[in-house]
Amino acid sequence: MEFTKSLIKGKLIKRYKRFFTDVKIGTEIVTAHCPNTGSMKGLLDEGNEVYLTPNNDPKRKLKFGLEIIKSRKNLVGVNTHLANRIVEHGLNNNLINELKNNDVVNSEVFFNKETRFDFLIEKKSQKIFVEVKNVTLFRNENTAEFPDAPTARGIKHLLTLIDAIKQGYKTYLIFLVQIQNMKYFKIAKDIDEEYYKNYLLAKNAGVNFLAYRCDINSKKIFIDKKLKIIDE
Repeated sequence: MEFTKSLIKGKLIKRYKRFFTDVKIGTEIVTAHCPNTGSMKGLLDEGNEVYLTPNNDPKRKLKFGLEIIKSRKNLVGVNTHLANRIVEHGLNNNLINELKNNDVVNSEVFFNKETRFDFLIEKKSQKIFVEVKNVTLFRNENTAEFPDAPTARGIKHLLTLIDAIKQGYKTYLIFLVQIQNMKYFKIAKDIDEEYYKNYLLAKNAGVNFLAYRCDINSKKIFIDKKLKIIDE
């Protein structure tokens, strides 16, 4: 996925009220929209290098959107709204080894009245539900983790993927690691032990878990490499 506009580099001052970040660009301080409602744990140190998308839409109050933060020498894509677009690009361009040569890829498909999954793939008469989780947490130099805060919604998705298997679907959950240089992925069970327990339950029930790292720069973000998932 390529950025349609050139990103603007700045320095992070602070993030507040979840949706706002103050950024210094040269000598000017601007307020940018933060398209990530998560905790963004470990990314919000003052002075971190950031990259913003300029916005010229007169209907929008904020003229910039936060896209990338550089933390501990790694670029991290923090725009959760891009995660599905990145995965869709990967599905359509055969960048995900386990999900190549699909016949049809539909996005935002309801499984039941309460839950819709990010993708429904049709492949050789088989139907496959795919859920995507954006990953921005890393606490050491080579291991990405999810979640970065307790997630009841994430647990619900795990249980619903199990239900989909019972109804004859094949299911995948893709942890999209928008962090440079990661080699491994694991569940952050010290942050959400219930999510970890339900992850193991889903894995034993037949849900397929994948972790893929992105290649990130100020011009584009795309799926690059599969990561080994560490179960502890």
